[in-house]
Amino acid sequence: MKRFLSLLVGFLTGAVVGATLAILFAPSSGQELQAQIQNRYYDLREEVTEAAALRRTELEEQLAALRAPKTVE
Repeated sequence: MKRFLSLLVGFLTGAVVGATLAILFAPSSGQELQAQIQNRYYDLREEVTEAAALRRTELEEQLAALRAPKTVE
């Protein structure tokens, strides 16, 4: 668990540093950059929502299979 947490912290730190550098060196104007960031945010949020819904469905199916009475042949 400790390794996973370290990996997650490293990933998030890298993402923040990368995003900051991208904003600082972006060739777009402020308004264009804001629009691009906003569009990317909405796209990413939609992807995460869809992935979460898909995973939830998979887990619900697995749970239903585990709860189903077992038949003995």
